[in-house]
Amino acid sequence: MTPIRPVFIVSDHTGITAEIIGKSLLSQFPGEAFATESLPFVDSLDKAEDAANRIRDAWKVSNLKPLVFSTMTDAAARSVLEASGALVMDVYGHFLAMMIGELGRPAVPVKGQSHSASDAGAYHGRIDAVNFSLAADDGLATQKYEQADLILVGVSRSGKTPTSLYMAMQYGLKVANYPLTPENFEQPGLPDSLKPYMAKLRGLTLRPERLAEIRSERRPNSNYAALETCKRELDLAARMMRDAGVPVLDSSARSVEEIAALLRQSLLKGAR
Repeated sequence: MTPIRPVFIVSDHTGITAEIIGKSLLSQFPGEAFATESLPFVDSLDKAEDAANRIRDAWKVSNLKPLVFSTMTDAAARSVLEASGALVMDVYGHFLAMMIGELGRPAVPVKGQSHSASDAGAYHGRIDAVNFSLAADDGLATQKYEQADLILVGVSRSGKTPTSLYMAMQYGLKVANYPLTPENFEQPGLPDSLKPYMAKLRGLTLRPERLAEIRSERRPNSNYAALETCKRELDLAARMMRDAGVPVLDSSARSVEEIAALLRQSLLKGAR
């Protein structure tokens, strides 16, 4: 049995940056087992000391040196973490030192700056995008499609809703999504409500086995989740989108983050 190494995500704000970097790096070691714990809002020396103690305790229990991904902006707090003896990967400290050397001026640490609401325009843009994606989820509010930056199309449970919301929150894009149902396949071509917005359409698909697995979690032992049903709907959807010239992305083995980045890239290319 592979021993489980403790991993800590430590930040003086939300920890989103450290978590993204940490998970990306950990994924490069599929043969290892990790137990990850997030410690956000470590925004004082006392909290930093508490975090260091938790790291030391995890080391004693596991008998393995913990890995720590840190985005602490305060140098004193970073020193407290490093004193734990763990392998501390200090994202800000490492890159700030390089930038200071190149720019020739000191940094002005601001906690949580990369994910703050200080840019009021961008913040409100994300909120508006989330509200739009919720209102235009699952084929609702097709009259709003003129306002959409992107319209995702695919069979039920192909990943449209989580991708829509992620893109709204991460990129501030207004993303609608439209489910292709058996009724849609009885008519030739794309549904009429989609036809005026061809440039905004992107299809999502996945392997039939994966779709059946996902649907079984929602409706076990149903015709909706049956493998043959999934194969038939995916084939019909693929044919419909191919005939209409809608670009399609396979989400089977991709995370929401990957899907969103690829879709955003396709939009940027289409705008050139």
